[in-house]
Amino acid sequence: MGETTNDSTVTAKRTTVAPAWLPWVLAALLLATGCQASGPWVEVGGQRYRVEIADDDEERARGLMFRNELDAGAGMLFLFPREAPRAFWMRNTRIPLDIVYIDAERRIVAWSLDTPPCRTRRCPNYPSGVPAQYVLEVNAGEMERLGVEIGDPVVFGQVPGEDDG
Repeated sequence: MGETTNDSTVTAKRTTVAPAWLPWVLAALLLATGCQASGPWVEVGGQRYRVEIADDDEERARGLMFRNELDAGAGMLFLFPREAPRAFWMRNTRIPLDIVYIDAERRIVAWSLDTPPCRTRRCPNYPSGVPAQYVLEVNAGEMERLGVEIGDPVVFGQVPGEDDG
């Protein structure tokens, strides 16, 4: 249990034993960090987007207003309690967006692509024309880049109240 030196003295090896609780604390920290890093996502055309959730009237009204940019691979998912025709506008929105209307079966039913920002009081509406329960907003050009089409499926993950992934 030690080392012998030339002068025949024994030096004990110093060992440190971690407290029994340390592995549990480390595991909890890793788990908490993993949960924060994952969060809700939506997958369209093989591309996964980290999404912010807008699931009440105030969040849906604010949407992505007053933002100067939207990170690549990010978006906002608007949740509604039921399908209905939807119309979005871009008032106080500073970045062009793809607005994707999704039905209860999680299929793309309509969209407004490359929707321009609106800096005036009178902004046009961009209606779905058909019932939609969800709306996804991502940076303009994403749907074209992915080659997505109306009717394509959308997958949700870790979206509160929804149970895909």
